[in-house]
Amino acid sequence: MSFWKAEQLLALATLVAARHVGVTLDDVIERFGISKRTAQRMLRALEAQFPDTHVTVDDEGRKRWHLPSGALRDLMSLYPEELAALDLAIETLKRSSLAVEADDLLNLREKILALVPRSKVARLETDHEALLEAQGLATRPGPRQRIDRKIAAAIAEAIKACRLLEIEYQSRDEQMPRKRRIAPYGLLTGLRRYLVAQPEDEASGPLRLYVVENIRTAKVSKESFEREPNFNLQTFADRAFGVFQNEDEYGEVVWRFSPKTADHARGFEFHPGQVIEDQPDGSMIVRFSAAGHLEMCWHLYLWGDDVEVLAPERLRDMVHDYRRPDFPSLP
Repeated sequence: MSFWKAEQLLALATLVAARHVGVTLDDVIERFGISKRTAQRMLRALEAQFPDTHVTVDDEGRKRWHLPSGALRDLMSLYPEELAALDLAIETLKRSSLAVEADDLLNLREKILALVPRSKVARLETDHEALLEAQGLATRPGPRQRIDRKIAAAIAEAIKACRLLEIEYQSRDEQMPRKRRIAPYGLLTGLRRYLVAQPEDEASGPLRLYVVENIRTAKVSKESFEREPNFNLQTFADRAFGVFQNEDEYGEVVWRFSPKTADHARGFEFHPGQVIEDQPDGSMIVRFSAAGHLEMCWHLYLWGDDVEVLAPERLRDMVHDYRRPDFPSLP
């Protein structure tokens, strides 16, 4: 067996052992980006090299491969690149004002290191520090919103426990914060952090977004709530261009990028549902459906006069007077 194939097999074994529900053929195809036949060969090799592998059939008739985690204990290694990636994720969470989540990931990092033999730690940490320095992690600049750690912890607890959250919140048009009781569904993070929640006094209305920085106090109630069973946070988030969304703004968005910027614009994913149309003159049109006109304006400004809003008319009017021809570079 070649070294590359051995690496792939160990990666597959790690994947299977990490998932207690088992791994399907489709999971292997997606994880490794391979064909169905190659995935089948890898799973046969897994069964041959790891006798503890066993196969079950789930309720949908799909085979699932399982492997006890103990079968890999002596084969597992922790690499400096993996530790550096973990530290990068922790620092990114901190810079995104996600202190609670950063602490959780830091605890996970410490548990992982506790399992590494002492003889390997010194060399591991030396290489790891060199990688961090090369990434410039310690000196990354940039403004970020400050969020009270106690408020963040209360929000996280309420979401996990499906408990009502009692908050004092000051919206943009209010002079003073006022008390609210809300059912929290999840958090969306962008330039600002928004809590997706259902007001208790508007149980039949739409979900609302609350700017986390505008929550003055937060307390987890003893009362629980039932989440809407069909709600999906990712689907909800995809209705926006950025993070914030206004239902009245939702609709088709069409932008045209000039011929000189079209190639550069193709390197961007403006929205998960976008459709690209190349034009005969070398320009490019991108279409998607979303809300969030203000965040669209902030982004469109970076392109100067090399992007034109074709739809909706309301967005076109918002950016019309701000299309500049003198920007020296593109986003």
